[in-house]
Amino acid sequence: MNKRVTRSAVLLAATGTAVATLAAVLSVPAPARAEKQVALPAQASSYRMGDGTVITLNRNRERARVVGSMGGTPAHRAAWVSGKYTVRVSRDVVKIEVQPGYIVGCQVNFSGADSSGDEGDADAFGGGIDSLGAGESVHLGPGQAAQFNINDTEYADDFGAEKHDPYPTFTNTRVARFSYVNAQLGLTGCAGYAQARSTVRVMVETDFAMQTVNFYGRPFSIG
Repeated sequence: MNKRVTRSAVLLAATGTAVATLAAVLSVPAPARAEKQVALPAQASSYRMGDGTVITLNRNRERARVVGSMGGTPAHRAAWVSGKYTVRVSRDVVKIEVQPGYIVGCQVNFSGADSSGDEGDADAFGGGIDSLGAGESVHLGPGQAAQFNINDTEYADDFGAEKHDPYPTFTNTRVARFSYVNAQLGLTGCAGYAQARSTVRVMVETDFAMQTVNFYGRPFSIG
């Protein structure tokens, strides 16, 4: 089964150093409105699997450009987000899957999304929220949240039908990298405060275990 990455994404594999890199560029025209620049801190977190394999995640160069959307009302918000993830594992693995995205909430308090109080720790945030792709817009009311997936990997299944996954897959490597520039998040219908928070779901499969963990970034206001 062959996969290819859409949304102007480019996959590069450096076999000599066992490093795989994915860079997604989602260019959007700059809006002619007042905007706020948000620089978010670099973070590093680790998680030990049941077979002893250590997953280490680094998030760098995360930033957001927050503006009022083209709707032109307080209930319309938009943000253009950029960042870079590096996932390392301590031993040879079968594969690494990386699903980057953002959770956007209307009058939702993200501060309780991880029990340790460290924005980078592996933890679970709620469940059952809707998901959509970057560049789309979601309508949310008070207390509601949605997941924006940054990546769209297109491939044909065993019967030739077109399928889409929100994550790239890296094989034969101990290091996977994913970067994105100007991925758009759109929000309508929220009359109160709104926040966004980066999230990445990492799945690692070894010969002895398979583990999925979630890592979260620092929340930021989108108005």
